[in-house]
Amino acid sequence: MNASLCASESSSAPGQSTERAIADALAAAGAPAAQSSTAPRIDLDADTVGKGLAQLVLTVVRLLHELLERQAIRRIDAGSLSAGDIESLGETLRLQAEEIRATAERFGLDVEDLNLDLGPLGRVF
Repeated sequence: MNASLCASESSSAPGQSTERAIADALAAAGAPAAQSSTAPRIDLDADTVGKGLAQLVLTVVRLLHELLERQAIRRIDAGSLSAGDIESLGETLRLQAEEIRATAERFGLDVEDLNLDLGPLGRVF
């Protein structure tokens, strides 16, 4: 058994918990301190989880929508779509954008809430 662990165990008061003895032994060995049992916990109520999941899914849907718009612009610029195709594609993308906005509102989200910050990569939108 490790000498620091033995020393920690022997120096513990009779009423001291095993967790405290282990924390003392780890501290003596130079390990970083563990979080105390009074550390804040994540609040996982159904509303918070549901809203977070909706935000994640809508962010992915909005990202796909943006990619579809860019692809549509490339196809229009390349001249590979007829006037009817362009009209249909524009209407579909408009309806899709409205649905994304309406769904975000149902979950109490603003469209800007769907713009994730990717740190050094910048924002998604």
